[in-house]
Amino acid sequence: MDNISLIGFMGSGKSSVGKELAKLLPSMELIDLDSYIEAMTGRTIPEIFENDGEAAFREMEKSALEDIFMTGDLSGGSYILSLGGGTVTTEACRKMIRRNTTCFYLKASIDTLVHNLETWPGDRPMLKGGKSLRSRIEELMASRGSIYEKTAHHVVDVDSDDYTSAAVDIISLLD
Repeated sequence: MDNISLIGFMGSGKSSVGKELAKLLPSMELIDLDSYIEAMTGRTIPEIFENDGEAAFREMEKSALEDIFMTGDLSGGSYILSLGGGTVTTEACRKMIRRNTTCFYLKASIDTLVHNLETWPGDRPMLKGGKSLRSRIEELMASRGSIYEKTAHHVVDVDSDDYTSAAVDIISLLD
């Protein structure tokens, strides 16, 4: 089976849908890119952003994807890759994702994203900056929305889906 990648804005459900996919496709390993980077560096994502900045973090994402895709870090097995919301802002990452996976954009409305991020805020460095949550989401989506669309092989609307339904939708789209 082809490798699967999940892209989309923070709060779109990439990690949760990835977990559901892993249950439904038990032969595939789930890799969360942020967790992979944290294990690689021994630091949390917020620590990396605070100490090194966004540019350094994006370089770490690129290196992690190179490890996963190019050095056979996964022993040739099939996997589900849950990516960070900004991973696709780096052209080299976009190219690796499209070339090495069937990529699914989990598309959520601004209202859904606001609701999810208010309900499960986490520690999200890209949402800091003094603006309201809605304003920051709108600002980032204005620059990222078209990138998600262009990177994905398939778009899955997650506004009305629960995570299991979204995972089933993804499986139905696999070749």
